[in-house]
Amino acid sequence: MGSRILPRKTRVFIDGEAGTTGLGIRQRLEALPASCAIECLKIHPGLRKDPEARFAMMEQADITVLCLPDDAAREAVALGEGSGTRFLDASTAHRVSKGWVYGLPELESGQAGRIRHARHVSNPGCYATGAIALLRPLVQAGVLPAEAAVSINAVSGYSGGGKKMIEAHARDGGPAFKLYGLDLQHKHLPEITQYSGLAHQPLFVPSVGHFPQGMIVSIPLHLVHLPGCPSVSDLRRILQEAYPNETPDGAESAVRVIHADETGTELLADSLAGDDRMELRVHGHGGQAVLTARLDNLGKGASGAAVRNLLLMSGQPLPPLTG
Repeated sequence: MGSRILPRKTRVFIDGEAGTTGLGIRQRLEALPASCAIECLKIHPGLRKDPEARFAMMEQADITVLCLPDDAAREAVALGEGSGTRFLDASTAHRVSKGWVYGLPELESGQAGRIRHARHVSNPGCYATGAIALLRPLVQAGVLPAEAAVSINAVSGYSGGGKKMIEAHARDGGPAFKLYGLDLQHKHLPEITQYSGLAHQPLFVPSVGHFPQGMIVSIPLHLVHLPGCPSVSDLRRILQEAYPNETPDGAESAVRVIHADETGTELLADSLAGDDRMELRVHGHGGQAVLTARLDNLGKGASGAAVRNLLLMSGQPLPPLTG
């Protein structure tokens, strides 16, 4: 009997792997089962900012992951366009750009297939992942008008702020809680607006708490002001229909809609730390509702989502979710 020919591994170059998201992606890739044929290419640390060395890595790579500031990500795409590599951009730079596929497989039917075949994929923002997952099905179902004035509150673990914020929290022990983005121009607003289907930007108030990882995105709604005065169970049913427990190819879905008897009256932001899943809930009473999305800002909100997109782009089946 002849030896079995193994498929060629998908070669991945992480441009900017020294950052929080880049390190998280590499760690997740290295922890994948052997059946996932991924090879991580590594550039010499002293050449991380050298254009010729980076282009050479892109030429070798099937997929280049960009974990860079926005301007640097745009420059990297321009640098590597002639290399033949495909791009997965973890920055904000291309999330609403023409020609880029938004890397949220659960966005709608067929989105995972678009990611699988795209040359340019933009990894979603952490806050945007939760907000879009909650809003888009309700807008599409017509129970939340696209013209509605929507408010979004969110809290994230401090790891989302990068190395400097992580070091500051570890050194100083805080602050315990901080609102930010009070100029109301947070960088996730364009993608939230576009992919949720809203006609106007929502009022978005993000915050950071003194815990490393985790996130809650919450959206209050007055049901009596919505068309048809939907009930809490109506909203939950719409979300459940939008996010089945399994993907079309039989893999576990990364998005779970929590049933009424599991919803509870309290929610901890860091309970999914280290997990690549996201939980959606509908809380309500007396004609009012609060939609919540709980996820790990570094998992489904960043590195975990990127690895799932990489596996889709490489044409491989998705392994069980971590967590």
